[in-house]
Amino acid sequence: MQPMIAFTLNGKPVQADVPRDMPLLWVLRDVLGLTGTKFGCGEGLCGSCTVHVAGQATRSCVTAVGDVEGKGVTTIEGLGQGRLHVLQEAWLEHDVAQCGYCQPGQLMSAAALLAAKPRPTDADIDRAMDGHLCRCGTYPRIRAAIHKAAGAGR
Repeated sequence: MQPMIAFTLNGKPVQADVPRDMPLLWVLRDVLGLTGTKFGCGEGLCGSCTVHVAGQATRSCVTAVGDVEGKGVTTIEGLGQGRLHVLQEAWLEHDVAQCGYCQPGQLMSAAALLAAKPRPTDADIDRAMDGHLCRCGTYPRIRAAIHKAAGAGR
C-alpha cells in the first residue's frame, strides 16, 4: 500500500492515491478531473502542460507527482481564482487563441513571468515563452497580450 500524496491544488488541499512517479499531468487530468492542462508531447518540449509549482512554471508531463508533495500547484482552472485573470482578458482582447490547445500552458508561463517581472521587455517575454509551441502561430499576439496585461500596452 502506497501513502497518499498530499499537496495544495488551486488553493485547496488535495490527496492522491497514486504512485509517486506518476506524471503530475495525469494526476491532474485523470485522477483529479482538471482537464484544462493539456497533453502535448509528453517530453516537456511543447509547453502545453505547463502549470505552476510553488509559483514556478513547470512542465507537468515530466514532473512526478511525488515531487510536488507538500507544495502548491496552480492550474489554468485556478489562475483567475474564479474570474478571468488579467492575462486571460488580454488574450481575448488581442484574439490570441486560434485552436486554443496550447493556450493554458502559454497563459501559465506568462503569469509566472509577470509575477517575477511585472514590466517585461520583449526579450524577457521571448525567454519566458521559449519552448511553447503554437501551431497557429499567434506569437506576436501573445507578446502583445502579455504587454497589455503588464500595463505596457505595446
